[in-house]
Amino acid sequence: MEHQRTIQIETLQWEGITIEVSYEAEWLGFRRGSDMAVAHLQVRSVTPERAPLPITETGYRSHFVHPDEIDRLGGPVAYVAAWLDTMGRSAQWLDYVTRTKQLSLF
Repeated sequence: MEHQRTIQIETLQWEGITIEVSYEAEWLGFRRGSDMAVAHLQVRSVTPERAPLPITETGYRSHFVHPDEIDRLGGPVAYVAAWLDTMGRSAQWLDYVTRTKQLSLF
């Protein structure tokens, strides 16, 4: 029997950036609850287009995770928001934000 793909697409706002979150809970066709279950998340900054995010320098990230992890945090948008918030506190991201806000003389 062929697996029917279901892809959920939602947007969120994070730090002034509009982000599209695409989520396929049963990426390989294994049902939730199975040890083999794999979900696929795609995160893309759309406004501004390709804006860097703490989880990607290019504005796009493909991520595979067990769907139970997504469910545990309240769904794909909540998962991505928590991921961005966590990585947004990293020294690397804070340094990037400081450098891009500061005008350079060179």
